[in-house]
Amino acid sequence: MWYVLTGIPGLEDSRAWISIPICSMYVLALIGNAFLIVTVTERSPHELMYILLPTLASADVLLSTATAPKMLAIFWFQSMDILFGCCVSQMFFVHFIFVAESAILLAMAFDRYVAICHPLRYTTILTSSVTGKIGITAVVRSFIICLPFIFLAHRLRYCGRNIIPHSYCEHMGIARLACDNIRVNIIYGLTVALLSTGLDIVFIIMSYTMILCTVFQIPSWAARFKALNTCASHIWVILMFFAPAFFSFFAHRFGGKTIPHHVHILVANLYVVVPPMLNPIIYGVKTKQIQDRVILLFSPIN
Repeated sequence: MWYVLTGIPGLEDSRAWISIPICSMYVLALIGNAFLIVTVTERSPHELMYILLPTLASADVLLSTATAPKMLAIFWFQSMDILFGCCVSQMFFVHFIFVAESAILLAMAFDRYVAICHPLRYTTILTSSVTGKIGITAVVRSFIICLPFIFLAHRLRYCGRNIIPHSYCEHMGIARLACDNIRVNIIYGLTVALLSTGLDIVFIIMSYTMILCTVFQIPSWAARFKALNTCASHIWVILMFFAPAFFSFFAHRFGGKTIPHHVHILVANLYVVVPPMLNPIIYGVKTKQIQDRVILLFSPIN
């Protein structure tokens, strides 16, 4: 069965103009994250943060690549058709990468907590074994959480409606085309958002609350500023990741007529290219080790 992705409803005449920034951001995301991966992994410090950075960059590349090419094909060539199986596969990868990135950001918050609140025990707490287990847990958890989306989409009975008013496939967009009751799909989607990603946010807030309590107990203002500066890039990335994602999630379910549909779809489109584009820039500006490696890379060979 073929589905039709309409792109951004109501903005059909502006597709060419919308495609320019999206294509530019996608290309910059690929270049920036590839550069970040090479820069950090090449003789990088054996700390959890410098293992998670290339992992986050890889996830950003996968997220943008799973969605942006099809979006651009819609905008440029009106290539709106997509097979049901391909649509479900895209849906799985989009949700899988999102849940995985949420876990990566939680691991980064834990890394900052240990580094600032227990600096003398950092190497004994975050050993290579623990680091490996954190990475494996993030991937396995994401897979287990997102695998049911495939079965929930396949269990529904479809009656010929095949137009998805979106630029890429996601769970509720597919489910709303079914003739059956989709209450189970709605409940599971909300459960995943609240009990997996929602809990990640709660633990991230707890980590930074404890970090702030520790930082403001430091007598030296210079030391306080240095400690806060090490967390600034991570906080910006967290805000860029979760804010548009939850806006899109709740707008799709509860926005109704309050939020124009084209606004929701446009935010969803930007979400898959803007954070992947900005993450390498933010970490490059705020992380001294990355700055040093960039300077070394571009400095003339003596």
